[in-house]
Amino acid sequence: MFTGIVQGTAIVQSITRKDDFMQLTVELPKERCDNLQLGASIALNGTCLTVTAFEGRNVSFDLIIETLKVTNLGNLDIGDRVNFERAARFGDEIGGHVLSGHVHTQVQIAEIERTETNCILWFEAENQWLPYLFPKGFVALNGCSLTIGEIQENRFNVYLIPETLSVTTFGTCQKGDNINMEIDAHTQAIVDTVEQYMANRPAKS
Repeated sequence: MFTGIVQGTAIVQSITRKDDFMQLTVELPKERCDNLQLGASIALNGTCLTVTAFEGRNVSFDLIIETLKVTNLGNLDIGDRVNFERAARFGDEIGGHVLSGHVHTQVQIAEIERTETNCILWFEAENQWLPYLFPKGFVALNGCSLTIGEIQENRFNVYLIPETLSVTTFGTCQKGDNINMEIDAHTQAIVDTVEQYMANRPAKS
């Protein structure tokens, strides 16, 4: 389980690509390397991955076909940065919202509005995901728990504070970047339940 409160960025150290498979090694900040264990879960760009090896600050993961197909991790190069969050533990503060680390799809940055004090990112989403997106609702983007601002047709935006820009990769993102998205599980359950009920409701005579 994750909270969507990104703990920083990790630097890609090595990549080994094979058919529908990739081995990825990233370097974590020193202060985030305590009590690393094989089999532990760490989210990279919001994607829950299992630690397969570690040495010092370098941590390795295996990425299989589904992960490469759905997420943006397959497009990484050596030297790139990714958002990371280590799995939540009992007693941790849930500052964002509960995430599984199971990315649903990717959305593309359509527009960036920057001022001295604000950064507004607009994303384009496929129609199948729009029913789960609501103003003031939750969404996880590259592992960050964010509140949706506005929705216009197939686009939605989020407002980023300076702290988010400094701690995550959103500070250097560009128009056209593909971003991992995990929709809120509770929202999905409610929407799907209501739609199923409406579809199965007997027609009035």
